[in-house]
Amino acid sequence: MEFSVAKMKDMIKTQGDKRVSEDGAEELGQVLEMFAGDVAEETIAIAEEKGRKTVRAEDVRDALN
Repeated sequence: MEFSVAKMKDMIKTQGDKRVSEDGAEELGQVLEMFAGDVAEETIAIAEEKGRKTVRAEDVRDALN
């Protein structure tokens, strides 16, 4: 999964009216990718613990708690 630089710039700009550098937007995308990967791994583990092959929204919520 890759987050576009443009999307990252938009995300930062919506949080505050600031200019965003290209490398700042790229770094945010990389951090979000790492975080999403960690959450995905935990989500899969939770679904497997419950004896399911399908990941559900509740598994994602549980992974974040």
